[in-house]
Amino acid sequence: MSDKELDAIKSVIEDPEHIRNIAIAAHIDHGKTTLTDNLLARAGMISDKLAGDQRFMDFDDQEAERGITIYSANISMVHEWNDDDYLINLIDTPGHVDFGGDVTRAMRAVDGVVVLVDAVDGVMPQTETVMEQALKEGVKPVLFINKIDRLIEEMQLTPEEMQERFKEIIRGVNAALRKYADEETAEEWKMSVEDGTVAFGSALMNWAISMPYMQETGINFGDLIDRVNEGDHEGLREDVPIEEVVLDMVVKHLTNPRESAAWRIPKVWPGDVNSEVGQDMMEHDQDGRTVGVVTNVEDDEHAGTIATARLFSGTVHEGDELYGIGSQKTERAQQVGIYSGPRKLTVDSVPCGNIAAITGPDFSTGETFVLDGDEEIQPFEQIEHVFEPVVTKSIEPKRTSDLPKLIETLRKRAKEDNTIKVDIDEDTGETLVSGLGELHIEAKIERHLEEKGIDINVSEPIVVFREGIEDESEPVSGKSPNRHNELEISVEPIDEEVRKFLKEDYAELKAQADDETEVRDALVDAGLDQDEADNIMDAYEENLFINASRGIKNLREIQEYLVDAFHEFCDEGPMAGEPVIGLKVKLHDASLHEDAIHRGPSQMVPCTRDAMTRGFLQSTPRMIEPVRILRIDVPTTVMGDAMTEVSNRRGDVLNMEEEGDSTILKCKLPVEEMFGFEAALKGATNGKGFFSAKDMIFEAMPMNLQEEKIMDIRERKGMKQEMPSLEE
Repeated sequence: MSDKELDAIKSVIEDPEHIRNIAIAAHIDHGKTTLTDNLLARAGMISDKLAGDQRFMDFDDQEAERGITIYSANISMVHEWNDDDYLINLIDTPGHVDFGGDVTRAMRAVDGVVVLVDAVDGVMPQTETVMEQALKEGVKPVLFINKIDRLIEEMQLTPEEMQERFKEIIRGVNAALRKYADEETAEEWKMSVEDGTVAFGSALMNWAISMPYMQETGINFGDLIDRVNEGDHEGLREDVPIEEVVLDMVVKHLTNPRESAAWRIPKVWPGDVNSEVGQDMMEHDQDGRTVGVVTNVEDDEHAGTIATARLFSGTVHEGDELYGIGSQKTERAQQVGIYSGPRKLTVDSVPCGNIAAITGPDFSTGETFVLDGDEEIQPFEQIEHVFEPVVTKSIEPKRTSDLPKLIETLRKRAKEDNTIKVDIDEDTGETLVSGLGELHIEAKIERHLEEKGIDINVSEPIVVFREGIEDESEPVSGKSPNRHNELEISVEPIDEEVRKFLKEDYAELKAQADDETEVRDALVDAGLDQDEADNIMDAYEENLFINASRGIKNLREIQEYLVDAFHEFCDEGPMAGEPVIGLKVKLHDASLHEDAIHRGPSQMVPCTRDAMTRGFLQSTPRMIEPVRILRIDVPTTVMGDAMTEVSNRRGDVLNMEEEGDSTILKCKLPVEEMFGFEAALKGATNGKGFFSAKDMIFEAMPMNLQEEKIMDIRERKGMKQEMPSLEE
């Protein structure tokens, strides 16, 4: 990057009207990083001739080896439009579903997104997922349809056939917009060729076109097809350069951070927007109180911890003391800067509206921070990915001396990526690491430990099941170890809509609600009985504990112990020690010792768990497994082989559609059966079949397989090798 370019960046970071914070997001292999190369060539960061081949933003060795993006990468560049300089803060995001957490975190940092779709593949499952991630964060999309040279050279489509394919893609992306945005937003942000929010091109060949560029250059689709057929990619690169077309669209149609604050702040911050700090953020006041959110954390062996943060108000200066609201600790900003690919451009200060690189603060991803000494504020909503970790591996060091280093490295990794869950037994060194998929753990944990020089033993992948019930129990009794206290409890399954509300909306609403009435009303709207909603003792994960008694003497004194027991029970169910979901526990009555010393936690926790276990085991308990909803694309000639591979793995085909010579299968497949599925599918279809993950659900596993699975899990965990029973 030239000194002139650096000076231009430094001058524009103070002017929010001329800043665009954007991500490029798409399904895997649709061409995101190739497009980014072209934009960097425009910024003078790489050679024009290398653009499309260099994969400059894939600066981790693994990314180059695998040919996929694993980590989100930030860069800043200047683009000139209508004789004005605009600062483009760009994040290139991964496309593989296993690294979708990086996409989710990137969306908190940006105001707009270029959704890229392969013209040949069309709208794919991950396309819809990135749309959901963007719209959940209030991020406005525009559309780039890539690889249209393949429609011309390989598929030899006519102009009419190309136009129909483009319409289908645009309809698909706008359908996702309508699905995940409110009606008014969906109409306002609708993408179309006519208004310039859709562009087409070839990232590999470095050219693109849009309606405004057609009007400016006089080049139409007929000309484009003729010149591609003539092999004139070099001439098209000169006449309709992709970086000009895409960045013009970004500047004109994606909003600056000051404009986007009007809808983004209320969407992602649950505090009072009319408060002083709320107004600072809504008005994007660079002189107001400093508020930022950490969207990524990396550990640099030379510089230390570097936090990527989106600043929503105020300014961060070098040397500022920053206070993390979640961690409740103060950390010094040793350096501040903005990104330039794998390196950072250090500046004295970074004002709000920018994506800053802050060296020093040991904060976790998702942390809200303010200046030390300022009044604490309501933290921003947690950055939550649309899928949850379901694949687990056991990791332990080969050398006992590496145990402290292993624990420290894994803890740092979990702070960097909140879709990685780490459960450490510090005595034995055995560690359970959970991620979004096998590749997620392999790339971000196993390879990372190898690079740190830590030799490890790694188990085969483990799938974490859930435990639930199908029926309602009669009230059952549980007695304390001293036999002086007795509880009467029943259990029953929660209605699906209530469970869904608890999983997706309860925590957010509880944090934002002015009083408990609003939360209770929402639960009733979801289907919970009014009397039960009025008497909730606790809601934990996807489970409820309800006081259904007519009044119990001294209940207030022991309620904390009962809730602790409820949490323990939900964390480790009675069948195999797996998490419990969808459970409603009702306390009907209690007989308690008069003396408080005889009804302490050592008595009431076992008593409560005993009653819950008895009720659970007589209510048709089920092991519940994670199931992937998949899209499988195969040539019609080998469709039967693909379907056989699905059925052999306990899967079901839900739907079939034919597109030309190909068939699209919508299937569901237990996650436990997916290990090795990609290679098996390739083998069954002569290398021509591939799949994409669409969704994740949880379903009860077949009853005839349940006992064997319970015993397998109990053996792995070192539990008693017998089925749990009421006699225990």
